[in-house]
Amino acid sequence: MLHDPAFWVAISFLLFIAVVLYYKVPGMIAGQLDSRAARIKTELETAQKLREDAQALYAEYQRKQRDALATAEEIVAKAKADAKRHRQESEAAITASLARRTEQAEQRIRQAEENAVAEIRAAAVEIAVAAAGRIIGEELKGKKGSEMVDKAIGDIGSQLH
Repeated sequence: MLHDPAFWVAISFLLFIAVVLYYKVPGMIAGQLDSRAARIKTELETAQKLREDAQALYAEYQRKQRDALATAEEIVAKAKADAKRHRQESEAAITASLARRTEQAEQRIRQAEENAVAEIRAAAVEIAVAAAGRIIGEELKGKKGSEMVDKAIGDIGSQLH
C-alpha cells in the first residue's frame, strides 16, 4: 500500500483538501464570487438605470421634436394666414384706390363734359345772338330797330346765363 501510487495520490489529495479547508479557501472563493456577483449586480442595476434614463431622455427629445414640429407648423400656418390677410388687405386697398381713381377720372370727365357743353352753349348763344342781331339789324333799320336790337341782345344774354 505504501508503494502504491494511487494511495499516495489519495493521501496528497486529502492533504490538499485539508490545507484548502484549513485556509478557508472555499469561503474566500465564495466571498470573492459573492463580491463579484454583488459588483456585477450593481453594474447591472446601474446599467438598467442608465438605460431607463436614456429611454426617458430619448422620449423627452422625441416629445421636444414633436413640439418643435408642431410649433413650426403653427408658425408656417400663421405666416400663411398673415400672408393671405395681407394679400386680401392689399387687394382691398388696391380695389379702393382704383375705385377712388376711377371716380376721380369720371368726375374729371363729367366736369370736362360740363365745361365743353357750357362752352358750346356759350358759343351757340354768341352765334345765335350775333345771327339774331344781324337778321334783326337787316330787317329793322333805323333808330327804332337799333334800340330793339340792343334791348333784345341784352335780354338774351341775361336770360341764358
